[in-house]
Amino acid sequence: MTCPDCGHRNDAADLFCASCQAFLEWEERPAPAPPSPAPAPSSDSSDSSDPDPAPGPEPPPASRPATPPPSVPPRPTAPPVAASVTPPRPRTPPRAPAEPPPPAAPRRPGDRPERGPDSGPDTGAEADAAGHPPPPRRPPGRPCPLCRTDNPYDRQLCRRCGVVLDTAPPSHRARPPWWRRILRRSDRVLAAGSRPRHRTWRRPRLALPLTLLVLLLAVWFGRSHLPEVFTFTQDRTTKPEALRPTEVRASSEAPGHPASAAFDGFNNRYWAPVNPGSGVGQYLEADFDKPVRLRELLITSGSSVNQDEFLTEARPAKITVLLVAADGARRTKTVTLRDQPGQQAFALRGSDVVRIRLTADADFGIRLDRRLTVAEVEFFGRR
Repeated sequence: MTCPDCGHRNDAADLFCASCQAFLEWEERPAPAPPSPAPAPSSDSSDSSDPDPAPGPEPPPASRPATPPPSVPPRPTAPPVAASVTPPRPRTPPRAPAEPPPPAAPRRPGDRPERGPDSGPDTGAEADAAGHPPPPRRPPGRPCPLCRTDNPYDRQLCRRCGVVLDTAPPSHRARPPWWRRILRRSDRVLAAGSRPRHRTWRRPRLALPLTLLVLLLAVWFGRSHLPEVFTFTQDRTTKPEALRPTEVRASSEAPGHPASAAFDGFNNRYWAPVNPGSGVGQYLEADFDKPVRLRELLITSGSSVNQDEFLTEARPAKITVLLVAADGARRTKTVTLRDQPGQQAFALRGSDVVRIRLTADADFGIRLDRRLTVAEVEFFGRR
């Protein structure tokens, strides 16, 4: 079939042009009948035909003599030649069968065939009888994934059904990632002009009621933990705020260093017990008028944030934190401090806390003329 667009001649079974890939007609056009050969002119007519006379003035009709045309005698034909008789050729005696060549030694993978002394230079490719190297190998054909028709390598559409062929060779096809292999649809290739079959959603019969029943049961048995889940979400999404206690007190207070000095927000004033020496057992206590949710504890130990003043008094080394909830539940946690000036932060979780007590369990720099000192205590959380 000849393409009407580019004039390329295609095979009879092709439906798409191999050159411009245009769609060919479904029915092949009838080929025009070859013209009949003209009859050869006979020898008599060619011999008897005279050349046209040179143009000239015609004589008047009255003066032209009426003479008949001369008759041409027939040309004699050649006598038939007798067929030459060829004498029979003498028969040659049959040759003796040649001895079979010795069996070749088995070759291992990667070995090259042996070359004789008369062989030319080893060019890496077998040459033909004339010594020319073989033509370069063309890439293999590209089979159609739908009708399995073998197409040339440079085609993009199947010449039989028109399906788009894969442009990448099979050895270079990149495997899609796992998430595309999970979400992709079927690799079924449709023929040209066809549409995918419409699939309707099948109504679930028992899956949907069972799923709803499982969810209702999970909510029913986990209803006691739902407030904690909501509270945990709020703690993660909201920024903690400073919690100011409504009332503070201490086990004892030295003159000029009350318990309120540890909760006033300044680090140049501090709390100290009345008796110098070891401060083990001394404590600070803070009350809240409404239950709070505690998330963080900040402690500034010593009498000042300056290094020189910090070393003049004793400092707490270990503190036990007691949390009292609104329902009377108690929970304790022990924190260890570093012997350095400045704030030290500790993660401290507590719900519905109404009272907090900090008790000293160990000290740094204990001397008979020194007192235990705490410059500042801060609480952070959410009300």
